[in-house]
Amino acid sequence: MKCVVCRQGETREGTATVTLERGSLTLVVKGVPAQVCENCGEEYIDDNVSAGLMETAEEVAIEGTQFDVREYRAA
Repeated sequence: MKCVVCRQGETREGTATVTLERGSLTLVVKGVPAQVCENCGEEYIDDNVSAGLMETAEEVAIEGTQFDVREYRAA
């Protein structure tokens, strides 16, 4: 797909590092599947992957964790 940010590059499969913050929680997830623009590096995360990340963040927040770094694992 054409990048909507730079409008120059095409996206291709890659990975991203996603940082989610909520209250006192900071969750960093590495190796998240994404479409990455070959020109500007903008990362696009699929809706299903985003939903999974949000569920994980909710679970981690309930546990009372303040900072967590992990590798992405598909559900």
